[in-house]
Amino acid sequence: MKSFAVVTIFPELFHAYFGMSIMKRAADKGLVRFGVFNQRDFAEGRHKVVDDYPYGGGPGMVMKPEPLFRAVEHVKSDGVPTRVILMSPQGRVFTQAEAKGLALDSGRLLFLAGRYEGVDERVLSLVDDELSIGDYVLTGGELPALVIIDAVVRLIPGALGDEESSAEESFQAGTLDFPHYTRPAEWMGMKVPEALLSGNHAEIARWRRKQALKRTLARRPELLEKETLSAQDMKLLKEIKEEEYGHD
Repeated sequence: MKSFAVVTIFPELFHAYFGMSIMKRAADKGLVRFGVFNQRDFAEGRHKVVDDYPYGGGPGMVMKPEPLFRAVEHVKSDGVPTRVILMSPQGRVFTQAEAKGLALDSGRLLFLAGRYEGVDERVLSLVDDELSIGDYVLTGGELPALVIIDAVVRLIPGALGDEESSAEESFQAGTLDFPHYTRPAEWMGMKVPEALLSGNHAEIARWRRKQALKRTLARRPELLEKETLSAQDMKLLKEIKEEEYGHD
């Protein structure tokens, strides 16, 4: 069973998300366990304050170190090996490769969801990893933590039900996903490609791979530069370039 834990000042956000869809089904199957800890429970005083003004002045507030230290110590007190991950715009950018690595990690993943201007620098002594979901700033670390947990849970065998679902998604094969269609076969003059209606599995597989390569070439060509392409992929790319640009 894969174990996830989160320290946050908004636990209700996580309870809601973990209680529905794939997250809930994975938990109900005993594939994952979620623990959500309210950072204020580890703060002192009547008001349970978790932030304070920054030394040196400046705008905004900074998350105090004491509640986070106590929270991490509490989570780790059961002796389960735990990897502490701080959500931070200064962290390493999260990718599908990172998701695979976290899915294979045998220990518990503990996410610290920061807020305000950030966390006291001393908290980094607790942290094994700093991760970011992109080069932009959000109000807090809750959404990034949920993004990463979702991406990791999807890779746990049995979580999706159909193991081919995750294997064929964008970035799994080094390319973006191919287009998807469902019934009806024609809608408002727009038709499902003949290849998908043919019943020929080889033709369908070829069409899907070609469309994935075509979409990746148009939208994220840098992905193809990193990918080791097969001879068949190179042939399909040549066809695509001839069709689109009149040359290869």
